[in-house]
Parts: sequence; C-alpha cells; structure tokens
Amino acid sequence: MSSRTKFIELKKVFEILHGPKGCLWDKKQTHTTLIPYLREESKEFIETVKNNTYSHMKEELGDLLLQVMFHAQIAKKKGKFDIEDVIDSLVKKLKRRHPHVFGNVKVHSVQEIKDNWDNIKKLEKTSATA
Repeated sequence: MSSRTKFIELKKVFEILHGPKGCLWDKKQTHTTLIPYLREESKEFIETVKNNTYSHMKEELGDLLLQVMFHAQIAKKKGKFDIEDVIDSLVKKLKRRHPHVFGNVKVHSVQEIKDNWDNIKKLEKTSATA
C-alpha cells in the first residue's frame, strides 16, 4: 500500500470515528479535553528517545500522529481547518525557514542555519501580531 493510500485510509478512519455511527467518546472530545493525552504521548515519546528504543519510538510517533489527526478532525468539524491545511502550513513553514535550501541564502555553519531559523520565526511572529 502506498504512503498516499495509507494516509487516505487514516483520514477515513478519523471521519468514521467522528461520523454518525462513530465512537461516542471520540465525538465528545475537544481540543481542551485532549491536552492530557497529548502531554502523556509526548512524554512517552521522549522516554523512548532517551532509551533509544526504535521499536517503541515508532509506536509513540503513531500516538503523536493520532493526536495531530484528532485535533485536525475536531477543527474540521468546526469548519476551521483540516489535516491538509495543517500539512500545507507545515510545508510552507519549512520552505520559508530553510532559505539556504529553497532559496538563495548562503550559509557556512549549522549555527547560521539556527540563527536564520530563529530570525525568520521572530519575523513571522511580528507580522502575525501586526
């Protein structure tokens, strides 16, 4: 099964879970009620990284992806955004923050890359509040 097919299947699973015949518990969740689960899954992933346990890391990354999908599905039901919007936003951010790869900026060190990232992030925050 291709990556695209797997992603489409994952989206369908969330649509079913939140649909008319879906899971009552899932449908009752909000961004706020899911915060403890996101924290817990993040902690579990961090623990697998510290232990360098790749088999568990894969599972914990799946649990983090579940959280991302869950929040995107809730937002979709509210008409705010969907998982494609999340992905589109991430792709744009990565391209903006890597001008040494996707633009004409020349860098000579990892520190320059980090400094550029931080400066671009500050500019984004400033323009978002303006």
